[in-house]
Amino acid sequence: MRILYAIQGTGNGHLSRSMDIVPLLQKMGDVDVLVSGTQGDLSLPFQVKYVLHGFGFVFGKKGGVDIWASFMKSRLRKFIHEINTLPIEDYDLVINDFEPVSAWACSLKNKPCIGLSHQAAVLVEKAPKPDETDMMGKLILKNYAPVTAQYGFHFAKFDTNIFTPVIRQQVRQQAISNKGHYTVYLPAYDDKRLVKRLTEFPDVQWDVFSKHNKKTFKHKNVSIQPIDNEKFIKSMAESAAVLCGGGFETPAEALFMKKKLLVIPMKTQYEQQLNAAALKEMGVPVVKSLKPKHSEIILDWINNGKPIEVNYPDTTQKILDMVFKNHAPQD
Repeated sequence: MRILYAIQGTGNGHLSRSMDIVPLLQKMGDVDVLVSGTQGDLSLPFQVKYVLHGFGFVFGKKGGVDIWASFMKSRLRKFIHEINTLPIEDYDLVINDFEPVSAWACSLKNKPCIGLSHQAAVLVEKAPKPDETDMMGKLILKNYAPVTAQYGFHFAKFDTNIFTPVIRQQVRQQAISNKGHYTVYLPAYDDKRLVKRLTEFPDVQWDVFSKHNKKTFKHKNVSIQPIDNEKFIKSMAESAAVLCGGGFETPAEALFMKKKLLVIPMKTQYEQQLNAAALKEMGVPVVKSLKPKHSEIILDWINNGKPIEVNYPDTTQKILDMVFKNHAPQD
């Protein structure tokens, strides 16, 4: 059986999940991997057949998405060309992790496309929602990568066909300790803003992984280093706490490691607002930005924050077995 596994490459979450899913798929059929998007930082340990431009967003430096840079990189004509030229008909099964090129190619050719993503879970009725609904954000989430069936990952099993996160083996095998530092991953903020705000909490050693700097430096109690997957996981495993954006994989991995967690969801990113609503319901503190008006909440988290108990068993193979049973062509 020929399988196409298509991954959204904007950000690192989808890519990190693929590190566990692809090796399992390779035992189940002949797998080709497609990655579209331009913002990921991870090197994948398997061959990628299709590397496409896709249609993603660009991280800003003030806590949100850089709308103008995202528009300038969108290249709609190229996106349409990629949809029309992808040989989607060559595959018996298409599994899609919120990847738009293969999803729209399937839609235009009336071919089944199976969604296996976090985005498949955030909009279900029983999943927590923020107080304010971003109608444009909701519309984008619903139509960005259309699928014919979907299975979702979320911080908790809020509904049927929603599963707990895929925690990659690289994380599961880490030795967990507490060396006192706080690990930080806030890619929507530049280093200058991070240093300025974090030095205002001098009792904490901040270990920051930066999307905006290729060199390592230290200013007072803040260490800045470029993103490195292995170093980042080790830093989290040895940390006292994790401060990160409202994505999915990093908060899930921090919860799995039993680290106290605080999240700052990106502005103009509705998916992160949905994630933040779910985490808040679970007891994780959430602030809207790094602005000084939120310092009291951050300080209380530093002094009194506690880890949130979760149970994230390794069920990836069982989920893939379910997908194959329900959607793979039968001989």
